[in-house]
Amino acid sequence: MTTATNTGTRVEFRGVSKVFRSKKNDVKALDDVSLTVEPGEILGVIGYSGAGKSTLVRMINGLDTPTSGEVLLDGTNIVGMPEKQLRRLRSGIGMIFQQFNLLSSRTAAGNVEYPLQLAGVPKEERTARVQELLEFVGLSERGNNYPEQLSGGQKQRVGIARALAARPALLLADEATSALDPQTTREVLELLRKVNKELGITIVVITHEMDVVRSIADKVAVMEGGKVVEYGSVYEVFSNPRTPVAQNFVATSLRNTPDQLEADELLDHEGRLFTITLTETSGFFDATAQATADGLTIDIVHGGITTLQHHCFGKATVRLIGDNNAIDRFYATLSTTTEIEEIVR
Repeated sequence: MTTATNTGTRVEFRGVSKVFRSKKNDVKALDDVSLTVEPGEILGVIGYSGAGKSTLVRMINGLDTPTSGEVLLDGTNIVGMPEKQLRRLRSGIGMIFQQFNLLSSRTAAGNVEYPLQLAGVPKEERTARVQELLEFVGLSERGNNYPEQLSGGQKQRVGIARALAARPALLLADEATSALDPQTTREVLELLRKVNKELGITIVVITHEMDVVRSIADKVAVMEGGKVVEYGSVYEVFSNPRTPVAQNFVATSLRNTPDQLEADELLDHEGRLFTITLTETSGFFDATAQATADGLTIDIVHGGITTLQHHCFGKATVRLIGDNNAIDRFYATLSTTTEIEEIVR
């Protein structure tokens, strides 16, 4: 597979707002959004339905325009750009969709070839490019199959190959794995990471699944009510979510805090329970060593540690049995370096 002819696109939003007006009421879909995607990065944009994710991505390729603010691609503000220039700009942006958007009357190869035909690429060059792309996405033997003969994962691979046909520097993935099973989702995400690493393409992933962000993204923007409420590296947001919406997304992905039923069962036994946030600087292991020296028994009864972007973090629920004063000292020590909460009825 030949590499991209240029580096990934830099995307920047500066104070972008979008208001949809009607006779009954105005709806603010985006509210003063400012963020930057550096060339070659993968940004995950996550939020619940109505958060403004899809409106945001439509700003990038000029399918929608902001009420105020600027959208810059490689330093050029595309707001107000003439349609002819926008069409040229869109040729450097690939898109993949939740429902694949393949032409049922064309084979896999025909779907990949279609944008090249529209661009007037000569037949011989088109044929070579299509074969190259099908091989890149792992479908070299499926070129003559029609969409109805392909699995969901294979259809999405065709969609990715088609999106890459014109050698874009930017790829927009709008809920691209929402219709896929977990194993196929992992395979498609691995392919997108391959696209990013080998071709240097900037990717913006729109999703409502934190596991998608965790698997592929370099940075994450958490949206709620048209605002970006948290923005940073995936590790930063996962290890220290500050807003309720981010905390909810992280909790559904990590699943390392006991629910109420589990907590009640744990409380039926001897000792006191604490849930502790574990990071590389939390001091957990030093505190447990001191607690053991103080005669406490410590058991991890729930949770665990994961690795993300070369950092370790997680949550653990521990049971401490022994002198209450020693347990209080354990709590006081850890509360200065990390989040610790006692679980009570």
